[in-house]
Amino acid sequence: MKKTLFYILGAIFFLFISYFAFVYYVPYSEGTRSGELIKFSRKGVIFKTWEGEISQGISGAQIFQFSVLDRDKDVIKKLQENEGKYVKLTYVERYATFIFWGDTKYFIQNVEETNSPHFRDR
Repeated sequence: MKKTLFYILGAIFFLFISYFAFVYYVPYSEGTRSGELIKFSRKGVIFKTWEGEISQGISGAQIFQFSVLDRDKDVIKKLQENEGKYVKLTYVERYATFIFWGDTKYFIQNVEETNSPHFRDR
């Protein structure tokens, strides 16, 4: 009986670790998005996560919501410095997320300040 319980618990633990590794190491997609950084904050009751939004359209018609992992200190600093400015974000989209990672499946890897295509210098 104890041996069977041990095998069942071991299998459940192995499945959880496999799922976690798949979600963490296998991205669904990678890419870039540009827009005006309109929101970036740390929120949550039990698990504090970094969440943000960029506006990709005129008058905020298209909003891209994203998360940033706590370990990405450089990305967090760049986003805080560029709030209200036009930025280009490099992201990884994951199949799923965990409550301690963030609210979205989009995780920012890099931030670049760029010029808005709507207000180009002539």
